[in-house]
Amino acid sequence: MDSLPDALVQCILSHINIARDIAVCNCVSKKWKESMPCIRSLYFPRNSFDSHSGSDNPDDIIRRMVSRIVCLEELVVYSPFTSAGLASWLSLLHSSLKHLELRMDNIAQQQMSLENPSKLDCISTVKNLESVKLWGVRMTQLPKWDVFSSLHSLEIVGARLADPVLSAALKACPNLTNLLLLSCEGLKYVSIELPHLEQCKLDFYGFGNCILSLKCPKIGHLEVQGCSRIGVLETRCLKNLMISNNAGRVYMVDFGKLTALECLAMRGVQWSWDAINKMLEWASEVKHLYMKVEFSGDFDELQPFPEVDFVEFFNNHRKLQKFEIHGAMFAALCQKNSLKNVESGFVIPCLEEVVVTIRSPLNAEQKMSTLESLLKYGRNLKAMVIRILQMKNSHSSIDDFFDEICRFRCKNRKIVRIE
Repeated sequence: MDSLPDALVQCILSHINIARDIAVCNCVSKKWKESMPCIRSLYFPRNSFDSHSGSDNPDDIIRRMVSRIVCLEELVVYSPFTSAGLASWLSLLHSSLKHLELRMDNIAQQQMSLENPSKLDCISTVKNLESVKLWGVRMTQLPKWDVFSSLHSLEIVGARLADPVLSAALKACPNLTNLLLLSCEGLKYVSIELPHLEQCKLDFYGFGNCILSLKCPKIGHLEVQGCSRIGVLETRCLKNLMISNNAGRVYMVDFGKLTALECLAMRGVQWSWDAINKMLEWASEVKHLYMKVEFSGDFDELQPFPEVDFVEFFNNHRKLQKFEIHGAMFAALCQKNSLKNVESGFVIPCLEEVVVTIRSPLNAEQKMSTLESLLKYGRNLKAMVIRILQMKNSHSSIDDFFDEICRFRCKNRKIVRIE
């Protein structure tokens, strides 16, 4: 390193971002220490101060390091800190900081901390933030935030939220293009109106009965988990959509025509058949369809899917290229009358890959007929994966059914494989 030009040494060392490594480098030589003001990113891992035995507290150490950096753009703090400490660092960085990530560690508090200002309030000191990521935060009181006009990405992971608090926080971020709310609890009704939002991932923890209303004309990628009623008012840009509810039921969906949609995934224990039917109708242009819904039914009673006409289904989804189908939907396509309307000129024009998960040997003849039909009418089919999942060995017909699948695979070994 001694033979390298000072400017090159400075450039190399400025890419170190872990706080402990920076502190070690500062002890090597004066030249190395002089590179510290050029650092752009500073990261304090969870264990940064586990072995600290000095008289300075962690807040003061972080402030001292931050104060020596001329133009810090990214600050990530996973180690414990106080609101006073956070306020002191951010007051030094208000003009340069663009990316802030904090592990707040206050989600378990039964009452709001008496710290004033709160950790959330401190963030408003930095006006030019472009991205914020918060871990383990309790947001049950309105944050004292001004408008973050430059903020494009907001991610909150593991949070306890209240409906009006989330609404106020989003209003302070009118130019968001990316929103992630992951493992968030306490929400009942969520309304999001963001004119520039393009990507949105929402994961609500609880009973699966949250209500979502979304009005974002530029939304292109949407993932929703834990909602029973979902309304998305503008969908002309929506290309990727995933809806799941692992704890409750999906009762109602309102999307309108999904003309731009390329990928649709529906997951959950129970959906109303009306919701499933509407989604399939609106997503007629979809290219990749993933369906893993176990039961239908509008109330507590779990019901099987009604019969789905094989020809009608594929005629209504002529652009479908990849079809991943699980249990209940496959059984619905395998009913006795599902293949009765096959005409001589019928083809599945674009289908290239099918992934079928089978959990029961019941109606084995119809299931084999459906698999053969997918292969026969899918003229461009390149791969068929048959997954045998949790099939009960006690069933008397399981061996015969598995033999049939193996024979089917041997006859079409270039396309079919079994997992």
